[in-house]
Amino acid sequence: MPLFVAEHEHPADRCPAGNPQMAPFLLQILSNENSQKRGITIRADAVASGQHHLYVVLEGPSQAAVQEYLAPFGQAGSLKVTPASQCEEVVARGRC
Repeated sequence: MPLFVAEHEHPADRCPAGNPQMAPFLLQILSNENSQKRGITIRADAVASGQHHLYVVLEGPSQAAVQEYLAPFGQAGSLKVTPASQCEEVVARGRC
């Protein structure tokens, strides 16, 4: 299944982590139980400390499917989904 990196960024004054309605909803999106219902596997997620910038590494059927699944993050700021490869694949083909 194709690999993707998703990036979400939002302004500090619109941080969804402090919103009692939005925070639990966004956590549900990042749960493996929910994502697998859509054919998406979340491999990792991380928020850069103090940066209001979320990174998610995931596998999905297509870039459009991943973009649609993560669309609620776009309501609080930007969302960018990029096709990706594991380092071993990059080295094997000899280019990024």
